[in-house]
Amino acid sequence: MTTATSAPEYPRAALPEARGRAGLAGAILSEWTKIRTVRSTYWTIFALAVISLGLAAGVSWGQATALKDPHRHIIAVDATATPLFMFLLLGPLVIAVLGALVITSEYSTGMVRTSLTVQPRRAVVYAAKLAVFAVLAFVVSIVIAFAAFFIGQSMLSSAGVSVTLSHPNTLRAIFGAALYVTAAGLLAYALGAILRHTAGAIALAAVILLVFQLMVGFLPTSWQNEVIRWLPTSSWQPLVSTHPSVNPHLFSIWPQFGVTAGWVVVLLIIGGVLFRTRDA
Repeated sequence: MTTATSAPEYPRAALPEARGRAGLAGAILSEWTKIRTVRSTYWTIFALAVISLGLAAGVSWGQATALKDPHRHIIAVDATATPLFMFLLLGPLVIAVLGALVITSEYSTGMVRTSLTVQPRRAVVYAAKLAVFAVLAFVVSIVIAFAAFFIGQSMLSSAGVSVTLSHPNTLRAIFGAALYVTAAGLLAYALGAILRHTAGAIALAAVILLVFQLMVGFLPTSWQNEVIRWLPTSSWQPLVSTHPSVNPHLFSIWPQFGVTAGWVVVLLIIGGVLFRTRDA
C-alpha cells in the first residue's frame, strides 16, 4: 500500500507592499525619455537653429551693408532686435510643430492608452508632458537667441553699430525672445491636447501666430489700434526692442507679454480639462 506524499512547500518571496501613488517625478522622467528618444525632436531643433541663425546672419549682413551705403539714409538701427527678428517671426512656427507633436503623436500611434495605463492620473501625465516640453523649449530658445545675437553683432560690427550684452535692455531682449518662442510652443501643445490631431494643431497654431496679425491689417485703423494689443503675437516687439516705444497702441512690455501668456494659460486649461474628461 502506498501513501501519497505532497510536494514540500517552500516559502515564497514576499512582494513589497504597494505604497503611495504614481507621482509627477516619475511621469516627468518618463516623458523626458520619450521626447529625447524620437527623431522628430532633434530634427525640429535642428531646423529651428538653422533657420534662426542663418536668417540672423543674413538680415544682419543686409542691414550692415545698407548702413555702409552712402546713398542710403537710415535714421536708426536697433542692433539688438535686428538679429532676433527672424527668430521671433519664424521660430514660433517651428517650435509649434514640436509642441503639437509632444501630445498628438501619442494619439496617432495609440501610445496614449499605454501611457494612461501606466499612469492613470491624467492630470499628472498632462502636467509632466507640459513641464518637460516647456523646459526643453526654453533652454533651446535661449541658446539660439544668444547665438543669433552674437552672430548678428559680428555682422553689424563692420558698420559700427554692434552692441554688447551690457547694453541697456539687451539681456531683457534675449530672454524675452526665448520666452516668446517658448510661449508659442506651449500654445501649440495646448492646441494639440484640444484637437488631438497633429496637422490640425499645427495649422491652427499658424493661424493664431501669423494669420491673425495679417488679418488685423485689413481692419479700419481705429479698430486695428484696439485689436492689436489683444493679439498673442503683439508682445514680441516690446520684448526685444531697445527703443522706448515700438507701438504706442500696445501695452508696456510685461503687461503686453501678459496678454500672450493669458492666451497660453486659457488654452492649456481647456486642453487639460479635455485631456482628463475625454476617452483616449
